[in-house]
Amino acid sequence: MATPNTNNPCKVITGKCRLSYEHIFEPSSIDENSPKKYSACIVIRKDDEVTLRKVKAAQEAAIQEGIKSKWKGKRPAKLKLPLRDGDEERPDDEAFAGCYFINANANRKPGVVDLALNPIMDRDEVYSGCYCRFSVNFYPFSTSGNNGVAVGLNNVQKVSDGDRLAGGSKAEDDFNDGFSGDGELDDIM
Repeated sequence: MATPNTNNPCKVITGKCRLSYEHIFEPSSIDENSPKKYSACIVIRKDDEVTLRKVKAAQEAAIQEGIKSKWKGKRPAKLKLPLRDGDEERPDDEAFAGCYFINANANRKPGVVDLALNPIMDRDEVYSGCYCRFSVNFYPFSTSGNNGVAVGLNNVQKVSDGDRLAGGSKAEDDFNDGFSGDGELDDIM
């Protein structure tokens, strides 16, 4: 089995995280003036120390890269960082309780695989609320006076199902009650 490339200090392979605001099969934009991008909000439990350690190290590596390449040799006083606290920024959303989150974007479609590394083509199989591992890259930016670190979305590996965050349900779940079609429908009609 091949081991992941660990030579890039700005690249992270997360542990099991929750997918939210999923746009990994088709790009989306926040308004008609913005370019469409593939994106995912990656929800990381605060007790996932391994993933958080990797994320913080990659964020710091991107800051150091920005000092060298974008910010004229010094860290800007105001720096937008991608790791955000769900308890503070989304206190009314229980999906973010006890979690941090990062938003990752890409111009190219990310690869999406299952645990056996088979490509997932069915867009209903990976949804906001399921659990995945993510391959992401942290990088510095300086645009229109704003400086910070952004996160690029590389690939997604679905790990397990979870409650859908966008509402709705699978037809298999809704109709898994043993109904055979005999009698009940005739009573309704």
